[in-house]
Amino acid sequence: MSIPLNPKPNGHIVLGITGGIAAYKACELVRLLRKQAFSVQVVMTESAQRFVGKASFQALSGRPVFTDAWDPSIDNQMPHIELSREASFILIAPATADFLSRLVQGRSDDLLTSLCLAREIPLAVAPAMNRQMWQNPATQANIELLRSREVAVWGPGQGDQACGEIGDGRMLEPDELVLRLNQFLQAKCESDATKKRIPLRGLLANRKVVITAGPTFEPIDPVRGITNRSSGQMGFALAHAAIQAGAQVTLIAGPVSLPTPQACQRIDVTTGLEMQAAVESALEDSSPDSIFIGVAAVADWRPDTLSGQKLKKEFNADLSKIVWVENPDILARVAARPAEKRPFTVGFAAETGSQQELEDLLPGKAARKGVDLLVGNLVHESLGGREASLTVLDATNIGQDNPLLIRLQSQSKQWQAEELIQLIANRLIAQA
Repeated sequence: MSIPLNPKPNGHIVLGITGGIAAYKACELVRLLRKQAFSVQVVMTESAQRFVGKASFQALSGRPVFTDAWDPSIDNQMPHIELSREASFILIAPATADFLSRLVQGRSDDLLTSLCLAREIPLAVAPAMNRQMWQNPATQANIELLRSREVAVWGPGQGDQACGEIGDGRMLEPDELVLRLNQFLQAKCESDATKKRIPLRGLLANRKVVITAGPTFEPIDPVRGITNRSSGQMGFALAHAAIQAGAQVTLIAGPVSLPTPQACQRIDVTTGLEMQAAVESALEDSSPDSIFIGVAAVADWRPDTLSGQKLKKEFNADLSKIVWVENPDILARVAARPAEKRPFTVGFAAETGSQQELEDLLPGKAARKGVDLLVGNLVHESLGGREASLTVLDATNIGQDNPLLIRLQSQSKQWQAEELIQLIANRLIAQA
């Protein structure tokens, strides 16, 4: 099973383990969670230790395992409070019928039940028990009560059981639980972001916004050419977000097949020179109140001449004789316009390497381009239209010891576009 990356890097999870045979699967669960960049704090019941020892989980998690409500290693000797304070989620896997019953009753007679009772973070349980125990009306009533209290119930699955029977009651496999955890946290992040987001309406009221999107294609002959890879999705998402914010948007798009956002003037181009001409025309009457967002992946080079006929390989066409000419740097040209005609300028930089290498590279690139904001992303994360994190550099901080870098987590491109429009609006307000 393919497991998406942890949407909340460095998230801290409390993993509760109760006394069922499926406790052995929790070892693999800890391993997968660590692989997903979660830190894991294991809490075990007394009966769980009869199935798997503390030492196994301590080695896999890299943390001490807690079992005792009176553990003296916690500074204030309140582990049921302290252990959940730094965590973002509690997962009980396996969750036995006995534990589910005690959870419903609000019992706090051991560390794990006390921790669940005192929590302020989401809780999920992964039931694991004999099929008759799962089907018992008492268990089903407990499950319904937990769900009504917004406890997530993941599983159980169906299959062979330790008792030799077949049916419902198996704990979900560790990879399935990690997948569900990631999906839950992703949805929560998006929901929280939506709740916190300031409405876009009016933020860019009546401002002219010009956006480039997609790739360019530089023909070599009637059938061949070179290009930069780009889906165009981010540029189109930004156009939609800017329209929501009240802007008058011109979208200059390379060869992509995406629907035009409503109330948007769209200009389709193919080559870098065509895109440059379209940008200059759209910004002819620009001012410092205007905005230019250069998202397009413009091909850096083009052939000096276009062959009118297909270059046939059977005639030993020598492609090394093609003379390559550098395409204009549209972004730098816009940023270098006279002050009275220079729009607020935002650039995008797709780079290879690590996140740290990206962050080290952005200040120098922003200075060379002369932009106000530079948005960086890693190529291996974003190709193919996939969700990827974005790193935004505020160019006003270039030269300082700690230039301002804003990390936009991996979310939908529309979500990131709306965040970027808010950042742009905030900068314009600050410099007014």
